[in-house]
Amino acid sequence: MPCGEDWLSHPLGIVQGFFAQNGVNPDWEKKVIEYFKEKLKENNAPKWVPSLNEVPLHYLKPNSFVKFRCMIQDMFDPEFYMGVYETVNQNTKARVLHFGKYRDVAECGPQQELDLSSPRSTTAERQTFYCVPVPGESSWVKEAYVNANQARVSPSTSYTPSRHKRSYEDDEEMDLQPSKQKDQHAGAQHAGGLGGLHWCGEPKRLETEASTGQQLNSLNLSSPFDLNFPLPGEKGPACLVKVYEDWDCFKVNDVLELYGVLSVDPVLSILNNEEREASALLDPMECTDMAEEQRVHSPPASLVPRIHVILAQKLQHINPLLPTCLNKEESRTCKVVSGFMSELSPVRAELLGFLTHALLGDSLAAEYLILHLISTVYTRRDVLPLGKFTVNLSGCPQNSTFTEHLYRIIQHLVPASFRLQMTIENMNQLKFIPHKDYTANRLVSGLLQLPNNTSLVIDETLLEQGQLDTSGVHNVTALSNLITWQKVDYDFSYHQMEFPCNINVLITSEGRSLLPADCQIHLQPQLIPPNMEEYMNSLLSAVLPSVLNKFRIYLTLLRFLDYNISDDITKVCTIARHHAVEDAGFCAWHSQTGLSCM
Repeated sequence: MPCGEDWLSHPLGIVQGFFAQNGVNPDWEKKVIEYFKEKLKENNAPKWVPSLNEVPLHYLKPNSFVKFRCMIQDMFDPEFYMGVYETVNQNTKARVLHFGKYRDVAECGPQQELDLSSPRSTTAERQTFYCVPVPGESSWVKEAYVNANQARVSPSTSYTPSRHKRSYEDDEEMDLQPSKQKDQHAGAQHAGGLGGLHWCGEPKRLETEASTGQQLNSLNLSSPFDLNFPLPGEKGPACLVKVYEDWDCFKVNDVLELYGVLSVDPVLSILNNEEREASALLDPMECTDMAEEQRVHSPPASLVPRIHVILAQKLQHINPLLPTCLNKEESRTCKVVSGFMSELSPVRAELLGFLTHALLGDSLAAEYLILHLISTVYTRRDVLPLGKFTVNLSGCPQNSTFTEHLYRIIQHLVPASFRLQMTIENMNQLKFIPHKDYTANRLVSGLLQLPNNTSLVIDETLLEQGQLDTSGVHNVTALSNLITWQKVDYDFSYHQMEFPCNINVLITSEGRSLLPADCQIHLQPQLIPPNMEEYMNSLLSAVLPSVLNKFRIYLTLLRFLDYNISDDITKVCTIARHHAVEDAGFCAWHSQTGLSCM
């Protein structure tokens, strides 16, 4: 096993060691994965790995070992790359084998040339995901991850901070004499790409301020690059993620934790620009379409870095207070979970009191809000999702800040959420449904491209009289399908594709909602605070951080705990529900208590 290497700062050195020992024998790839798995099992090792979610990109060293918590927004076509390639020294004629895995650029040393005809060269395949930070991730989740991270970073000497701080428009307007820069890097003139892995004759990397400007100038963009975040106002880096193993296990909207090699080589954009120019000469008619696709699939590495994945894990949840996988025996028996199980009843009582105050003294509404927050789709019977519990909280005061502050309370409790203000303007103008852009060959995100376990609060109190256009009607239909069937039909122009989901939907309204719901509860305030903002702020400040963390653990943990319902209890529930629908007197009693079951 290689030793003496810093696996965080120089992971490719570790890979080189295994490759040198095993050569073209594919066992070296398995040994690399096992090595990093074992390293991450060491005490608090994951906390020492710099995260793209918490650490600014210009503080990260190129080709260092990093992690990224993200959602798969799109999957690009698989690409071929040089798995193994051979170089020849022009003077001594000595031949050296190199690995191309976990790299974007095949570096050749001084006086070395790439032998494309070498029989020892091999071509391999990898999959590219376009990943974005988890949409709607709560601020307390981000803060917890930041506080837990112990990575020691400093501004990279090869990745200039000032470049990161300038706006995209500033970079675009810079005149950096592209022709002169090409002369400076004449070695790149005979650079080429084979199967997705670029190479150049120059041993020096093009990591200068000017080269970054060249990237952005060469894109010839008329508007800032769209990072394609599903929700407005989202921040954080988007990444092109290169996956080498088991990519069939992942799908769009999965939330992942990735560990891999960071690639921010500016030469990528220069080479991609040269490919666009060559394509334009060969077929000018297709130049525009190809340029748009390459612009999206090969953005500047300084804006959309690359991660070459060594280890990837699908996350059940993103609550930093709990183990990442709650369905594994070792996680259930851990001290955090086992110790908390004895506190479930008192924590629930405290949570009920907290939500009762948030709902202005309505304890019944607070009970149903807890049931809503812990509900989850545990299975599907044909097309029917079982376990969902959409609640319509009616009786909310119109033209009041109550719903806004109620959402803020929910934000403090759940890991990810989004508040949709249901106005005529928003319904007509916002894009709810993701759709396929065939020109750029990418999936353009929409508001409903959300990961599982997201809390979606639809504020209907803002809805006023007006006319829904065709887009608005489609958006209302999309919301109804999401609530009823827990699915979103993505638009692929020539057909629609169903994407199952597991989204908790809470509808706040003045009267009965226009949207379907599993349960309607009419808010019956026991107090009307003169200043709603002051009341909600004092409610939050009165809760100790430790108690708030218990609420967060409770709501996440109960979604994943196993439970059993006997056949007798199932029969009782079925009969009660049947009678509730048919018995008019029963429904009238529910109406008087402010509860209406559908």
